[in-house]
Amino acid sequence: MSEEWIIKNVRIVNPEEDLEQAFIHIQQDKISKAASMEEWEVYKNEITIEDRAILDFSEEENVFLVPGFDIHIHGANGSDVMDGTRAALKTMASFLPGEGTTSFLATTMTQHPDKIRQALEQVGSCQTEERAEAECLGAHVEGPFFTKEKAGAQPGEYLRQADTALFKEWQQAASGKVKIVSLAPEQDPEFLLTSYLKETGVVASAAHSNAKAGLVRSAQKHGISHATHLYNGMSGLHHREPGLAAEALLNPDITIEMIVDGVHIDPDMVKLAYRLKGAASTLLITDSLRAKGLPDGKYDLGGQQVTVKGNKPYLDDGTIAGSVLPMNEALKNMMSFSGCSLQEAVRMASWNPAKLAGVLDRKGSIEAGKDADFVLMNREGEVLKTWCRGHQAYQKGE
Repeated sequence: MSEEWIIKNVRIVNPEEDLEQAFIHIQQDKISKAASMEEWEVYKNEITIEDRAILDFSEEENVFLVPGFDIHIHGANGSDVMDGTRAALKTMASFLPGEGTTSFLATTMTQHPDKIRQALEQVGSCQTEERAEAECLGAHVEGPFFTKEKAGAQPGEYLRQADTALFKEWQQAASGKVKIVSLAPEQDPEFLLTSYLKETGVVASAAHSNAKAGLVRSAQKHGISHATHLYNGMSGLHHREPGLAAEALLNPDITIEMIVDGVHIDPDMVKLAYRLKGAASTLLITDSLRAKGLPDGKYDLGGQQVTVKGNKPYLDDGTIAGSVLPMNEALKNMMSFSGCSLQEAVRMASWNPAKLAGVLDRKGSIEAGKDADFVLMNREGEVLKTWCRGHQAYQKGE
């Protein structure tokens, strides 16, 4: 495809608008126009475009375009962010368009500080060499500022209290690309790191925490604005002692993210969260491991052995350890579990994550001025084609 091309007669599903018959004009890696086909007859006379540079989907039924994103992913196709190599990030970037992810935040996990620094250095220096792959936009630091009681698959020997000086070192190593830090409020008792994150424009997210609701409310006033993988790795919904999950659901100033794979959260609890928070405050993530895209078997996660059977990864003691969830399946499951619309699911999968990561000016929706990132899907939830910054990055069957 040339540097300038057109897609027409296709449905575009955005968080704010669903255009049943539309066209997109792409110039290099940007969208210059996205509008209803009603405008096409006039618009086509304003541009010069060759027939071979037009993709016409008028003969395709039940397909639509959506934007793509993932703010919480550890690995895929045999690679993990904590490998601390450019090759690992490259493998992920090449693989992810196949599930409809066009950009992502590389997510670290609890490890020795030097290992985290090494991983963040790679993220900081990562320059996407090819536009035909998902773009690594920065890092999500998950741990090690967690509490032992809710550590889950985070290695306990590296857990520690929040350390602002250490985070500053990591942020420098990442060339300022850390966008989100997940931490337990009780591990930041004076809210020093939480406050610093807010001051510097980094999202502070509550996670792997045994905090009671009152402490979470206090942490929110100091900067906590998000809750990492709701329900998992946190104090819950006990009727006499509401915890982090309860406060995240009730507090209008806290957004939530969920792993909607049918393993991490019962479908009814997904529906409960959706009804309380709505599409505007909910994000879909995968939290996937290096095992995603590979056969059942045993894999490494931060020096721990993870066994994958079907769609469930777990440690030797039975603890669920991340997921193998593809993002297109998350979208499909969210609609099935909650009854939400496709538009709402797109908001949760793309718009809200782009907003949280601070890149809504160029990601999260299909509209003029934004990167030419979009995914062609069918009603069965299959990814047919994916374009990243104007270049085809995936086609089913190839």
